[in-house]
Amino acid sequence: MWKSRLPVNVLPAMVASAALMACTTVAAVSKAPEDIASSLKLPPGFKINTFAKLNPAKGDYFRGPRFMAFGPDGNLYLASSVDDTVYMLPDRNHDGVADEVVTAVDGLNAPNSLVFVGDIMLVANQDGVVRVETKDGKWPARKLTPLISGLPTGGHTLKTIKLGPDNHLYLNVGSSCNVCVEKDPLRATILRYTIDGKPAGAPDGSVSGARGAVWASGLRNSQGLAWHPGTGDFYATNNGADMRSETKGGAMNDELPPEHINHIEPGKHYGWPHCWGNRFTDPNFPGKPGFCATTQPPAITLRAHSTPIGITFLDKTDFPAEYKQDAIVALHGSWNRVEPYGYKLVRIRFKDDKPVAVEDFVTGWQTRNSAWGRPVDVITGPDGALYVSDDRAGLVYRITYNKK
Repeated sequence: MWKSRLPVNVLPAMVASAALMACTTVAAVSKAPEDIASSLKLPPGFKINTFAKLNPAKGDYFRGPRFMAFGPDGNLYLASSVDDTVYMLPDRNHDGVADEVVTAVDGLNAPNSLVFVGDIMLVANQDGVVRVETKDGKWPARKLTPLISGLPTGGHTLKTIKLGPDNHLYLNVGSSCNVCVEKDPLRATILRYTIDGKPAGAPDGSVSGARGAVWASGLRNSQGLAWHPGTGDFYATNNGADMRSETKGGAMNDELPPEHINHIEPGKHYGWPHCWGNRFTDPNFPGKPGFCATTQPPAITLRAHSTPIGITFLDKTDFPAEYKQDAIVALHGSWNRVEPYGYKLVRIRFKDDKPVAVEDFVTGWQTRNSAWGRPVDVITGPDGALYVSDDRAGLVYRITYNKK
């Protein structure tokens, strides 16, 4: 049976009535403080400042400033699903603050992320991927050409695209539901394509279409994708199901199921919708007998409903040496807990190239049952700083380390 790694004092917060269950919502919106830097707590020697201000999410929807990428021009680009736009955030004088917010691409369809393949920008809309074309390299974009089309929408509809070290494109497709058996085989997966947009789901990189584009499955919503700088191992965050219990017909348990950081391998199944944690079978949606024993357990778990999204390794930061082998994960924060949790950045400690522990890195967005910010993505800039997007406050932060 799955056993939580959490200390006893945070385990089973059982909810015994439907009335209480209905109260499980996202942390209430609170006003962003005037002094952002002093309101966030970081380890000694680290500093955070506001790099850019954009449009925040509308209400509590998961839409606003989302995933980021640095372009070959050294500028930061950011997808804003609330505006159907990709923005460029240049810092020409290198003072750690964006000079302006430039519309790079508009007329998109709930874009969640973007990636550069050489000089070419690709944007992940909710229904596919488009190639961005400019005139003389100037923004805004002149033309959008479909590269990957027909991806399923609705449910967990936002898509993340990354370029892997194998020069292939990786794309997540979330589930259509909380817990169900999907009819569409593209749902709850990570897909793999060539940079020309051809399906390459086979481990040998074949584009014959024999296996289509599916690289890994059983992943309810894996928006954060990253590769270990030393081993090349592929890691992805994943959001577990809501309103679960460890007993059949039991009350919802705030501390179940754990969130996963998964080591992604081709052709493997990661448990959803029937399993969580160390191959624990959901007693209220068990699937076929023995199924969970065939699935891949997580590399490490996080507290339930913390909603891990963006993940990045720290090897290219100017952080202290003891951070270089580790990763940072953005916890977007719960929406379905009686006691809200998340709304912070955590450090995933690695030892011998394996994740072994989780600890807080930046906190302060949440105050009791309200939160003024919800971190989404984390990436390293060419300046060695860590950049963080926040779709609730509509901000991008920049984290640096004072070597003195």
